[in-house]
Amino acid sequence: MISKRHARLAVQALTLAGLSVSLPACATITRGTTQEFVIESSPPGARASTSNGFSCEATPCTFRMPRKDAFTVTVTREGYVAQTHSIESGMSGGGGAALAGNILVGGLIGAGVDATSGALNDLTPNPLIVTLEAEGAATAQAAAPAAPAPQAQP
Repeated sequence: MISKRHARLAVQALTLAGLSVSLPACATITRGTTQEFVIESSPPGARASTSNGFSCEATPCTFRMPRKDAFTVTVTREGYVAQTHSIESGMSGGGGAALAGNILVGGLIGAGVDATSGALNDLTPNPLIVTLEAEGAATAQAAAPAAPAPQAQP
């Protein structure tokens, strides 16, 4: 017959074993492999499209994007110069803490899962804030005569 003390120790051991199994890939569980990505423009109402297949017809807009890969965003609006911006995917502070936790607890498999799933990463810049320039504004500035330089007083 098992004593209450031994039964309690067995339950504690099973609980600890269950926790140990759940710790690998903790960033994948706690942070997820996607994140909200926000695009804003001035003026608002621009079309935004990404190189990984997302788009919206009018900014501001928010997407649920994979953390894993870098991509580009093109922002367009009639009467304004189109702009393309690069979004990078890199290890975040929260991702680094999760990786350290995996390594300390011995979850090398979990660390590998987190690293390959992108759960350790964040997209930057986020939010992407774009100031659109009116078509012809750059040409007009370049064609404008420069102000005369101040002359030295004798």
